[in-house]
Amino acid sequence: MGSLAWEVIGVFDTEGDCAEWTFPSEPGAVRAARAAVRGQLGRWHLDSLADLTALLVSELVTNSLRHADGPIGLRLVRPARLDGVLLVEVSDQVPDPPRERIARPEDESGRGVALVAGSSARWGTRPGGSGKIVWFELAIPE
Repeated sequence: MGSLAWEVIGVFDTEGDCAEWTFPSEPGAVRAARAAVRGQLGRWHLDSLADLTALLVSELVTNSLRHADGPIGLRLVRPARLDGVLLVEVSDQVPDPPRERIARPEDESGRGVALVAGSSARWGTRPGGSGKIVWFELAIPE
């Protein structure tokens, strides 16, 4: 995704399977989000997506912890109208969308959004509540 333009995903409904959590803006949120993802994907028999989804969620929740105050939302959706897709959304209270950048080898941060962009089928941001939602889609293996 380029510049600061909002990219709006086409699916907003929650028909199909959906799971949501809200985490406090505390260091334990990353671990709790990973555990929630792994647990839910296990219940949906999508264990093959658990490692990648947990990694990408970790990156986005970490970004929220660094740049936002207030609760961090996480939502997993298997949209009924998009067979074979897992939609993942992470929300926070900062309205500014994240920017994809190229991290230098010595940088200790700055790779999260690039990792999401490179590992997902599609990704983007949209306004949400009093902040933003960063979303990505993964293909569900057949």
